[in-house]
Amino acid sequence: MRTMKSTPPATTAAKPNPSPSPSPSATMVKNGEISLSEIETWVFDLDNTLYSGVHGLFDQIDVRMQSYVADFLGLSPDEAKKVQKKYFREFGTTLRGMMVNHAMEAEPFLEYVHQIDVSIIPPDSALKGALGKLPGKKIIFTNASRDHANRVLARLGIEDHFGGIFDIKDGGFVPKPDPAKYRELADAFNFDPKNAIMVEDIARNLHPAKEMGMATLWVRTQADCAVCQEEPTGDFVDFETDDLTGWLAARLR
Repeated sequence: MRTMKSTPPATTAAKPNPSPSPSPSATMVKNGEISLSEIETWVFDLDNTLYSGVHGLFDQIDVRMQSYVADFLGLSPDEAKKVQKKYFREFGTTLRGMMVNHAMEAEPFLEYVHQIDVSIIPPDSALKGALGKLPGKKIIFTNASRDHANRVLARLGIEDHFGGIFDIKDGGFVPKPDPAKYRELADAFNFDPKNAIMVEDIARNLHPAKEMGMATLWVRTQADCAVCQEEPTGDFVDFETDDLTGWLAARLR
């Protein structure tokens, strides 16, 4: 294996971040029996959930994962991409598949793939305002690293609204949707799943949360991600939206 060299991320100007008003099509209640009045804990995914996938932030990570896999396994870029996507679908993350099948160390991989330019996502004052008014504990539950989560939250301007982060290392590098990680999350932050809601852009990651008794919100993403676009099968999605800020604002009225 060749030594991966750190490549400084290219600087890209941030795009304007208009705050659209909630539209009737932005929100769908799939389970009318669920009430949010007793929610005490809000569990948020990070990437493509708290910011729009249209900005392409995760695309940078995707490219760097492909590069790392290609170098580690001695594959062409096209071959590496196939392995990367196969492991993501089968194991929940490319990282887990590489660890299980190729004994790859996690930390160098995580450090390399998260060396990206977060400035392409703009600060989100509307989301900041909604989170500030949202009652209850707020937690980040991510398959990414803590450092990456902190950088993204700081860029969005919402870092002060979260009481903690449960990252991939906290889960022993075993990702969502492994049910054991959800139980570890609840234990780590001492909350009752029956009084919590999970917010996530990958529908399949909501299934274990629902099994634990949590309410669930699926955020439809604009990211170019086949797994993200998969429709949920079953009744484990309670709410659905393509506008998280608008959805939260509507519930604070």
